[in-house]
Amino acid sequence: MSELVKRPEPTANAMSQPYWDAAAQGRLILQTCGECGAIRHYPRLLCDRCYSDQVVWTDATGNGVVHSWTVAHHPFHGAFADELPYTLVTITLDEGPRALGRWRGDGPRLEQRVSGKFETRADGALELVFVGAD
Repeated sequence: MSELVKRPEPTANAMSQPYWDAAAQGRLILQTCGECGAIRHYPRLLCDRCYSDQVVWTDATGNGVVHSWTVAHHPFHGAFADELPYTLVTITLDEGPRALGRWRGDGPRLEQRVSGKFETRADGALELVFVGAD
């Protein structure tokens, strides 16, 4: 069935286009408030701290620690059925915000150091992937 179902793809808009352009180059970038310097992820129109709409994009290392994870045993979408089970992780990035991605390797551990990078899936879409750094 998954061969007949097309994977959902992220749709870039004016706010998120810089993020996806950097991802295509293998870089993780984060929105930074141009007024107060607060870093935010995912891209948003206004700063959570000062409500400014000024944005500067800054490079992130992709490094952080495991905050949480879940193992999917049932696909949230039919196109992922042939990949079950898979693990999704929430990472607290060294820069502060949290990011979601796919886990590669043995099971993650809470507070485990990780490094992240973008991988290109077989269908050409980009996916943020994390692996243990220790």
